[in-house]
Amino acid sequence: MKRLVLMRHAKTEPWSEGIDDFSRALTPQGHADATRMAEEIVAMGWSPERILVSSARRARETCSEVAKVVTGERVRPMEALYLTGVRGLTEAVTQNDGAKVLMLIGHNPGLHDFALSILREGGSMDHAAALRLHEKFPTSCAALFETEEDGAFVPAHFKLAHVLRAKDFRDAD
Repeated sequence: MKRLVLMRHAKTEPWSEGIDDFSRALTPQGHADATRMAEEIVAMGWSPERILVSSARRARETCSEVAKVVTGERVRPMEALYLTGVRGLTEAVTQNDGAKVLMLIGHNPGLHDFALSILREGGSMDHAAALRLHEKFPTSCAALFETEEDGAFVPAHFKLAHVLRAKDFRDAD
């Protein structure tokens, strides 16, 4: 079984004069949310073997929090993931297809569009998860897709299994 985890970076400081978008840092809540999401993903048995991450600061900081929780991962920062669209994300996954569990940490709107395109092609195992994915893809959100196929990445083979949102776990604490 192959799994793909698409995660949006955690909550960041707002854009302001003097801070360019690429350099925005996580807030304290963002750090906590990224850690909590990683804990939930690992608890579900979805610990990534490889993480592809946008080279923007907020994505790298999210990845750093995730890497503290998961073990054995290989992180690959990629400038091409910064604000890329469906085509760029598809190419990144296709080129790094060897892991049984691959995680991508990036940005909206491209990441949400990519998740929706996989959902359209492959479908969902959980109707409620599909509805949540259509609704929005907030910071620290993770969409988890899986397939029985071991071959090359083909979006139509992947089915949406879960959608996790940091806010859901904050309310439970």
